[in-house]
Amino acid sequence: MRIWVDADACPLPIKEILYRAAERAEIELTLVANKPLGTPRSRFIRAIQVPKGFDVADNRIAQEVAEGDLVVTADIPLAAEVIARGGHALNPRGELYSPENIRERLAMRNFMDELRSAGVDTGGPAPFGQADRQAFANQLDRLIAKERRAGDAA
Repeated sequence: MRIWVDADACPLPIKEILYRAAERAEIELTLVANKPLGTPRSRFIRAIQVPKGFDVADNRIAQEVAEGDLVVTADIPLAAEVIARGGHALNPRGELYSPENIRERLAMRNFMDELRSAGVDTGGPAPFGQADRQAFANQLDRLIAKERRAGDAA
């Protein structure tokens, strides 16, 4: 398993959790963004800078992701693509996207886009907090442990 991060909008506390997890579990972590990223020096962590543009980072991740990889993203269409390719998609708030819930998330995203286009104020996401960090860390630990068990069984 490799971990890919849609890093342009990923909160710093989540990146820090990922850095520690990559080192601890010795898993390749790749952050993809359209701006330079400062990452810790590690043989497990790398950053890829892509050109600025709509969905350029998302498209790069979608091209590179392999079955069993994990992608950290809040982007619903990217999560859907990852799942279609047999990967795992995890929201920075700790929500694991699945084949069972991704269609609903896409429909809700599209509905909210239509409301905003019609001038309806839909608000924004709740502030990112400690509970979100904990939910993400717990879900990440579960996924890594699951992959380790699958690797040991193989």
